[in-house]
Amino acid sequence: MKPSVLALLLALCAAAQTTPAAPNATAAPTTASSQNTSGSQSPAAQDASSRKARALIDECIQALGGQAWLTVQDMEQQGRTYGFYHGQPNSLGTPFWRFWKFPDKDRIELTKQRDVIYLHVGDKGYEITYKGTANEEPDVTADFVRRQQHSLEVVLRQWLSAPGTALFYDGPAVAEQRQSDSVTIMNAENDAVTLFLDINTHLPIKKTFTWRDKDRYRNEETEVYDNWRPVQGITTAHSTLRVKNGDITNQRFLTTVKYNQNLSDSLFQASITYDPNAFRKKK
Repeated sequence: MKPSVLALLLALCAAAQTTPAAPNATAAPTTASSQNTSGSQSPAAQDASSRKARALIDECIQALGGQAWLTVQDMEQQGRTYGFYHGQPNSLGTPFWRFWKFPDKDRIELTKQRDVIYLHVGDKGYEITYKGTANEEPDVTADFVRRQQHSLEVVLRQWLSAPGTALFYDGPAVAEQRQSDSVTIMNAENDAVTLFLDINTHLPIKKTFTWRDKDRYRNEETEVYDNWRPVQGITTAHSTLRVKNGDITNQRFLTTVKYNQNLSDSLFQASITYDPNAFRKKK
């Protein structure tokens, strides 16, 4: 081979080795809005979800009565309550009178004679009958306090304004055969409540939350709301269905509701007069 031809070939080889390769046209671009490698939402998507959730919650509060609902101090109810066992009703219903004072005072009187009373103040529970006043069974009190801490009033009036609370829009959903928007509210302790809001009225259709018992079993509790009516400028559910782990546990129907009646604190006071377990303790 002639020296001139050999020199030309060597020059061409050197040029090929130093020329950069063309970029891969199929490679996915990296942008600030794309998801990260773990599959979680980007900050921009999270912000959009939070804004959507907040807007829906604001619409819900306005539908409930806005500032009038947010500033309710007490409430009286009268109606009928039904107990269930394994999802089946176990009675023909019991008349009840309920007195509630924000945020954690609750008194319910049962029977026509109103002679069975359950009283809750904070984390204390009492049972009042013809025998006198006794401490409520601890498990019953714990169940009531848990429901109270996840009530609409506490979640929308206390959680929302507390530091560390986050809101998430879960997307459209079907709740009780109705179109809804699902929104989750999570507090700083990672305790969460999910609301299903009617897409037309923005009122809650149902509310769910989960918790784990002492054996670490997961439990789900649900309240379903219906028959909403305006009372003193406040939209009030006159039917409430309570469900635990898929089984109906209670249903209430209201006939009368009154707000801001300046209820006396004496309604929520109790003094223990007897111990129902004293006889067992002696044995």
